[in-house]
Amino acid sequence: MTYSLTQGAVQRIMNGEDIRNPVLQILGLKKITASQGNVQDRYRLLLSDGLCQASSAMLATQLNGMAESGQLEINTIIQMDKYLCNQVNNDRRVIIMLQVSVLNPGSVVGGKIGDPVNYQPGMNSNLQGQQIGTTPNPQGQIKSSIPPKPQGFLGKGGPAQPPQMPAFYGNKGTSGVAGGAGGASTGPIGAVFEIDSLTPYQNRWTIKARVTKKSGIRTWSNSRGEGKLFSIDLIDQSGEIRATAFNQECDKFYEMIEANKVYYISKAALKTANKAYTTIKNDYEMTFNHDTQLVPCNEAAADIPQMQHDFVPINGLAQISKDSLVDIIGVCKHAADTSTIVTKTTNKELTKRELTLVDDTNTEVRLTLWGDEAEKFNPTGNAIVAVKGARVSDFGGVSLSALMSSTTTINPDISEAHRLRGWWDSVGNTVQTSSLTGAGGMGGGGPVNWKTFLDVQLENLGHGNAPDWFTVKACVVFFRKENSLYQACPTEQCNKKVIDSGDGTYRCEKCGKDFNSFKWRMILSMNLADFTESTWATCFSDGGEALLGVSAQELGDMKVNDEDGFNRVFEAAMFKPQILKMRVKTDTYNIFSVWYVSAFSACRCSSV
Repeated sequence: MTYSLTQGAVQRIMNGEDIRNPVLQILGLKKITASQGNVQDRYRLLLSDGLCQASSAMLATQLNGMAESGQLEINTIIQMDKYLCNQVNNDRRVIIMLQVSVLNPGSVVGGKIGDPVNYQPGMNSNLQGQQIGTTPNPQGQIKSSIPPKPQGFLGKGGPAQPPQMPAFYGNKGTSGVAGGAGGASTGPIGAVFEIDSLTPYQNRWTIKARVTKKSGIRTWSNSRGEGKLFSIDLIDQSGEIRATAFNQECDKFYEMIEANKVYYISKAALKTANKAYTTIKNDYEMTFNHDTQLVPCNEAAADIPQMQHDFVPINGLAQISKDSLVDIIGVCKHAADTSTIVTKTTNKELTKRELTLVDDTNTEVRLTLWGDEAEKFNPTGNAIVAVKGARVSDFGGVSLSALMSSTTTINPDISEAHRLRGWWDSVGNTVQTSSLTGAGGMGGGGPVNWKTFLDVQLENLGHGNAPDWFTVKACVVFFRKENSLYQACPTEQCNKKVIDSGDGTYRCEKCGKDFNSFKWRMILSMNLADFTESTWATCFSDGGEALLGVSAQELGDMKVNDEDGFNRVFEAAMFKPQILKMRVKTDTYNIFSVWYVSAFSACRCSSV
């Protein structure tokens, strides 16, 4: 059988030329064991083109499996689909093999092709042509039909020990070839590479990319010190990558960078990306350092695309696991007013706004916006909302939350948004929809987890790390009326209990203000029963108002002015069949476990 290698490829690559998809033979493979436990092992190869051989080739760590599985055995003929050639010393180059195709296994080839000599910098190319007795074909390929006995680097009849592996990681040098990447153009600070060709094994590179997202400055403080950072998402024709600047670099670059502008970026560090915090499809992420260069691109950049999305239809969210990050787009069917919460970990106050999104699958889901995005959102006009990197939650069934790392775009100029706008304006605003989220009430639709109270006990629901949700058909058999209401802060965003100062004013400790009035809020404690068992549960204002059929303010006025009417409201709600959306969770205080059952929605039905 005849095998072909690319004539002169080794010397030309080592001299800095760009050879597309060179075909070479593996004559040696050596494992370089990592000196540190958190660093992966590496593989060094001896590559031959039939005329010349070079031992300074390294396999990218993502291809280690090919070496470990035996695909890259001695004498195997491969095609290098993507590679880099970095200069690590004045006269030393290293080939980084990024993408490799096996053309002929070594066991089939059976031996070395040609009689290659070791590559030396500055060696005479005419001398190479005399090393084998076959004639090069017109395509520049070396052919051999009689493979000689294998020898050379790591062969059984092996020669002297190979030279020590050069310490090329982190050395400063000039990037050479981006093989198989279509070549590199030139920018103001160096040769321009595509984002998807970047790896931590390159020394110098430049990318031309658009900033699709710029975060605000975030700070942290812990036992190891304080700091600040911001991040940006970058995109070019080949893909996306996230870049982060810390401390001094945060101060240096934050004002320089604007969203949707195009920049040349060079000399940043690359490391493996943490996929738990991003939906960007790149194995690596970038960190700015004191050497990083950033230059605005002043020429036309129409070839650099805008933000990329991989949208999931809303009805597909039910099949996606909790805490996954997804791209979502929908019409804002309803927007609640902003409200505030206080985080347990930092004790900081956060502003949030809940949106109900719907798409042309006739399915709704609740999306929570936070901070500035919640405050700036315009709740009118049924806007198209696109979120890149929303987190999936099981709170209330299925819901979404926009993180600090998420990118929210209102009425984006993309085809999916135009399609949804046409659907909503024509039929979407009138169709019946189902909801994946049990809104502080029952959204209806979506997968319903029907249980009886006995099922809940037997299945130990609520004993895991996350609360469990279920739907039950039951009746209220008893209310604790005496503590069913409390006086709350009258502001729209706050529901904290106020303190009666005794002088006609009411103090809200959370807001730090005194008010001349208050608003009533419900907190119902009730005993529920179905045909199998009974349980105590708590129901807050929204669910309580649906259960009793009156608002908290109306019930509060009755408590003060019409005690008989107040009692009749509770009596009318008892022993009436209800469909209830329930949440159950067990918490431990000291040595005691407390089982909390809460009703988040109620819908009266005609029979049990």
